[in-house]
Amino acid sequence: MLQKEPSEAAVPGKVLPPGYLQAQLVARGVRITRQRRVILRVIENARRHMDAATILRFAQKEDESIDRVTVYRTLNLLKRHGLVDELDLLHIGGGGHYYEQRPLRQHLHLGCLNCGTVEEFASPLFDRIKGQIQRELGFQVAFARVEIGGYCRTCQASGKLEDRSH
Repeated sequence: MLQKEPSEAAVPGKVLPPGYLQAQLVARGVRITRQRRVILRVIENARRHMDAATILRFAQKEDESIDRVTVYRTLNLLKRHGLVDELDLLHIGGGGHYYEQRPLRQHLHLGCLNCGTVEEFASPLFDRIKGQIQRELGFQVAFARVEIGGYCRTCQASGKLEDRSH
């Protein structure tokens, strides 16, 4: 059975203005090429988590000259500047890494081990836990990535649960 790509669930806190990534890079003195501009637009317009191959596929629809190396270099640049997060999403999609624009509010990723959909969940409790870590351990949390594996409502209702996390 084919595994689905992560779902197109809304990203909590993703209310960044269009052109945000490009503006952030320009403010940091990074040169924006035509190909980078296309890749940034693909990432900003994503309605789901995308792996590098998917980003490449969407970017090539707009500019066929964009290659895999350009996508990876752009992703590495964005990671170095703290503008995107790289997630493994429980290896649901066969072990690939997925990327999302770093949201204003951090959230948890809930991956269904049966169908492969990924939902995002933001909670004040998550924010309080990070605050507790800071208070009790003196550890300043810059970011937190949490992935939780389980079974979505649809798969539970179907009664056909199969763990695909291996």
